[in-house]
Amino acid sequence: MTAPLVSVVIPAYNHEKFIGDAIDSVLQQSIEDLELVIVDDGSTDGTAKVIHSYDDDRLSYTFQENQDAFNTINRGLDIARGDFVSILNSDDVYTLDRLERLLTYALEHQADCIISDVIPISDDGIEFTDPEFGWNLWHQRNRQFYFEQADLYTGFLQGNLMVTTSNLFMTRHAMQEVGKFSSLRYLHDYDYIFRLMLAFPNSVHYLDQDRLLYYRIHQGNTLSEAAITGREQDLEVIRKYMLAKVPEAYRGYVAAGTDRLRALENELNEVKAELGRIQQGQISNTPGNKLGIGIKRMVKTALRRLSGR
Repeated sequence: MTAPLVSVVIPAYNHEKFIGDAIDSVLQQSIEDLELVIVDDGSTDGTAKVIHSYDDDRLSYTFQENQDAFNTINRGLDIARGDFVSILNSDDVYTLDRLERLLTYALEHQADCIISDVIPISDDGIEFTDPEFGWNLWHQRNRQFYFEQADLYTGFLQGNLMVTTSNLFMTRHAMQEVGKFSSLRYLHDYDYIFRLMLAFPNSVHYLDQDRLLYYRIHQGNTLSEAAITGREQDLEVIRKYMLAKVPEAYRGYVAAGTDRLRALENELNEVKAELGRIQQGQISNTPGNKLGIGIKRMVKTALRRLSGR
């Protein structure tokens, strides 16, 4: 069987409301020489029913017991046969010319990986256009830093310009060279793009003026342990790939300094919290309370260290 030009991998999990739009956005692309590889990660809703309603020879379906997103993507990559490989989460949507535009660019510029800008949408598909919307502020801050630095790797150290795994479009060669997605539950995409940039320093491209992906921001998300785990993983990813760009002889200095700054930041947060309790009368600030006596001095010391004074 002749390999398709482009393989699109959809890792699907409990997205019966959204996966139809995702599938349509692939099968209706302006290029037809593609395959759609869907790996269902143990969905318990009507996701499979929606997928099976499609009659298109380009679509293949694989079911597995729940194994998490990174394992699901890796299985899809193993199945993919195309010269180029693209990923789409089951709640996101491609613009109908995305693959054609990325493919054309890749061939013209010998790019091994391309990402585009994205369009944030709600559960109902409505674009979040308010510039003061929290996600828009975060994304525009990252983009502004990237434009100021004019360096993609530096830009990614500030924030994930790719935003989502759905934004990945790469050559088969790049996929094989970089290998599997890591077992980071929340930041496997962030880790992967750094590995791509290290492996192909001159052929990872960001089409910063082309919005070719609708990125779903779900409403009603609440603060949970995932917020803590995600930030802990974020710290480790940034530390790892910051050090990867430092000459080996200096990595010990940089690692020691960044770890100390992180510890000081934690100390500062702790003393601020203690000071807040003192001010609210929860802890005594009398001479008999050693913690209370020294707390303000500790705050000033931590602030002075962080500011370099």
